[in-house]
Amino acid sequence: MTRRLAIAVLALAGCERSTTASTGASTSTSTSTSTSTSTSTSTSTSTSTSAPEPPGAEPPCPSGMHFVSGRFCPKVERDCLRDEPNGANHITLCHSFAHETRCVAPEEERAFCIDEYEYPNEKGAHPPWMVSWADAQATCESKGKRLCYESEWTMACEGPERLPFPYGWDRDNTACNIDNEYIAPSIEKMNAVDPPDAGDAAVQAPELARLDQSVPSGAFARCVSGYGVRDMTGNFDEWVINDQPIPAKGPETGKYAALKGGAWGHVRNACRPLTTSHAPQWSYYFVSFRCCADARGHAAYTPPPSAFPAPSVAPADKAPLVKAPKNAAGPSKTKVKPLIAR
Repeated sequence: MTRRLAIAVLALAGCERSTTASTGASTSTSTSTSTSTSTSTSTSTSTSTSAPEPPGAEPPCPSGMHFVSGRFCPKVERDCLRDEPNGANHITLCHSFAHETRCVAPEEERAFCIDEYEYPNEKGAHPPWMVSWADAQATCESKGKRLCYESEWTMACEGPERLPFPYGWDRDNTACNIDNEYIAPSIEKMNAVDPPDAGDAAVQAPELARLDQSVPSGAFARCVSGYGVRDMTGNFDEWVINDQPIPAKGPETGKYAALKGGAWGHVRNACRPLTTSHAPQWSYYFVSFRCCADARGHAAYTPPPSAFPAPSVAPADKAPLVKAPKNAAGPSKTKVKPLIAR
């Protein structure tokens, strides 16, 4: 027996409207509910792409960014074949989908650029952590870019075939860095401020190393979408600009800031889910970001009037580069075993 899911980009403040969704960790306050629908609409399994750029034309994207162009579907419908209740996060994770994606909302033409890797967009790098939404946006602006809109991130993750995971139809912890055993953080130590010369007296640095289950950017070769964008699910949770309307309930501060992809734990590691329950000034040990940009020669995307507007942020490099801790925990040797309901 399959369950039909209506999976929208739209997310309630503090909720994720998808069975593939969950909070970034068991400490997060966001929740998720699965939804069903009997909507009957036309089906769609792939986006169309624009014609290639003429010879000699300036490329639409800077070096290191991928050009994503085609039709985006704001709301899709899929059939989940195997799901798992996740009581700790109040969600249901779908582990396997039927090989069909149905678009149940008007499609939108999109063309934009997105970094191949999480910031600093370098293979083998360690993405910055403990970064707020405002610091992430300011850092992207300082590079002549911006944070990705939530819908752009989703489109780049699903690829031209509109897959639920960047690598296919089935959740796979050998494809991306996900499903690692949970390590409980010390909030006090994690938020400590170490002076530059702390040395052995440092408090935050050893705590972050103890918690760090990340891998260098690009370490999982199969963790790549059909558009060539890497590490979109798992590893680090990523800040985005939420460009979809959110109901009036919920904190004002969380309406334009959202998180996508889930981190390295057993959470919402799929393309559609998002978390909107954290304020823009919130930072955490598994939260990072990547940048997007408008494509040269293509109309810039404008969010719908119903979306909560994001504030302007002055360009500034506020995400210092991080060296991978020598004594980092690394991915767990054993993975979380799912409790498959059916």
